Amino acid sequence: MSIKKGVTAFAVGVLVCIALMGLHTSAVAQREAAKAKTEGVQVSKAVAILEHTQGSEAKGRVTFTQTEHGIQVKGEISGLTPGEHGFHVHEFGVWSPDGKAAGGHFNPTAQKHGEREAAKRHIGDLGNIKANENGNAVIDFVDPRLTFHGPHSIIGRGLVVHEKPDDYGQPTGNAGGRVAVGVIGVAQP
Repeated sequence: MSIKKGVTAFAVGVLVCIALMGLHTSAVAQREAAKAKTEGVQVSKAVAILEHTQGSEAKGRVTFTQTEHGIQVKGEISGLTPGEHGFHVHEFGVWSPDGKAAGGHFNPTAQKHGEREAAKRHIGDLGNIKANENGNAVIDFVDPRLTFHGPHSIIGRGLVVHEKPDDYGQPTGNAGGRVAVGVIGVAQP
């Protein structure tokens, strides 16, 4: 009886291994097909829907549109405290209650933190946005360093609004906690 069970268990194990190899191969093929499709597609627009973090009311929508001079960043954010707030692209496109899952500033070139107009800065350093007395901020600028392609692509990265102004100090501007986080995703042109 135990030999029969052993042979049956062995046969089932072999079948499971074959099935898993097939699933892995299928997953690799699907990933390669998706990659081939996106490599042929020119991304020209992206969007981030900002959701408030715990204890915050901030929310908004920011679009990123390719122009001949760079990426136009345009949007509206509400629920902020009046005044300036640090505004950055972060490493990871992940929301969490405290916003920390988005990681640090997106900095693939290993530069020091700086103002948006600085010659050297993190790719993700977008400066400050200013909320009016009603807590609303309107954003509209063009950034020549942002891109949708290659190793510096902002697609899939996090967009973060901080509780305080970015003072451009090292290493990340002392802008405090994260009041809103979104994921930058490809949008229909």
